[in-house]
Amino acid sequence: MPSTFRIPRSAGRGPTVRLVEVVSRRLWGQVPDGIYVVAHHPRMLRSVLSLERKVQRWKELDPHLQTYAVAATAAYVGCSWCLDFGYFIAHTEGLDERKVSEIPRWRESDVYSPLERDVLAYAEAMSDTPPTVEDALSHRLQDALGVPAVVELTQLVALENMRARFNCAAGLESQGFSAACDLPLAVPSTT
Repeated sequence: MPSTFRIPRSAGRGPTVRLVEVVSRRLWGQVPDGIYVVAHHPRMLRSVLSLERKVQRWKELDPHLQTYAVAATAAYVGCSWCLDFGYFIAHTEGLDERKVSEIPRWRESDVYSPLERDVLAYAEAMSDTPPTVEDALSHRLQDALGVPAVVELTQLVALENMRARFNCAAGLESQGFSAACDLPLAVPSTT
């Protein structure tokens, strides 16, 4: 489904956008639709790109758990663009595609360990409005991962909420990034 662009694509293509276009095509084969929306505000575009580069250097949390948390957040919020791109990134980084593809219906799936299920539950509880994180879940994660990793997990989920909610409000939909992957994303159950 193509993006509806509730916030229109920017007509301007300043130097930052042109650079992002070149790098995006080299890395991913196409330019994320969101770049053309955020391009309306060049200073914000540079800030978001800077933040994203810094986030890529966070290493306290296992990369698989990072991916599961971000994808669970995107699925919970309903961001098809985020799921599409996240699945593509998991594929290109060699992560377990089967587990990533099952995230939209993780409760019914049998592919996750208890720790992975706690990470997925935490992502959803943080994404509730208001958040519904319980002390017991937080303590289990701290015991299993360590406090620095839980801090990173918490910030990743908060950041993905920002991304997903922006993309949904802007009308950004799946761009077909995940077409490069062998497995389709699971559809959430309707029980």
